[in-house]
Amino acid sequence: MGGHLRVSVPAAESAEGYPVASVAQRFVRARQAASALSEFPGPLPTDLATGYLVQDAALDLWPDQVVGWKVGRVPPEHEPRLKANRIFGPVFSKALWRVKPGDVTPFPVFDGGFAAVEAEYVLRLAHDAPDDKLTWTAEEAAELIGAMHIGMEPAGSPLASINILGPTAVVSDFGNNAGLMVGEAIANWRTIPLEKLRCETVIAGEVVGQGGAFVLPGGPVQSLRLLAQNVAARGRPLRKGMYICTGAAAGIHDIVAGQEGAVRFAGFGEIACRAYRAAPVEG
Repeated sequence: MGGHLRVSVPAAESAEGYPVASVAQRFVRARQAASALSEFPGPLPTDLATGYLVQDAALDLWPDQVVGWKVGRVPPEHEPRLKANRIFGPVFSKALWRVKPGDVTPFPVFDGGFAAVEAEYVLRLAHDAPDDKLTWTAEEAAELIGAMHIGMEPAGSPLASINILGPTAVVSDFGNNAGLMVGEAIANWRTIPLEKLRCETVIAGEVVGQGGAFVLPGGPVQSLRLLAQNVAARGRPLRKGMYICTGAAAGIHDIVAGQEGAVRFAGFGEIACRAYRAAPVEG
């Protein structure tokens, strides 16, 4: 499931002289060392294409299997310049949690970096995407889906200013992803209007955000459609069994080590978590 068709970008290759390999290496080393970055580790990419070159180079360095993808929203003020309204990043096997009702799942956060929790509608894929299919309709994307689950994305980066710097920074560091918690399936989700799929986020016992699937432009299936096109163009087509978190449905809410959080899905359950300080990882 983690295999891909892409040929690795040589260290000397860059977007108009951009130091792709160096930036990727510095992000990977910071994540492995659980060490904060005080600034973006190189020139800030001016476009998403350069950010994805960095992400792909980092994926080739990261010692884990891609088992899913996260989809994020491009803030509206950046859409005209970037010509996109979604961004994408990987979910790795060692940071995927299948959670049960009543669990409080611990997850690591970067001391001095960025950490947040997001309520997510998560799609589980039942089919492989064709390797050579580069364009998708919403209907075709929907056919890939086997189930929809409630979920929580622990967003995270060694770079505290990652969201302030904007989407090109977010894309460069694995989409600002630090894992995915997958909860119960939503029965008969295809028959439920988006406006009835509602959720909220709680940090330290206080409701800090409310929303639902309806806040995602075009809904979760549109997130999947755009993801399918993005990863196919990068030689990393979607695979059966992958989990796709489709976008922050109730906002992005900061959390620090020692705090507890939860995401609640009206009528479908909740997922609870506890943040702790990340330690360096090996291999």
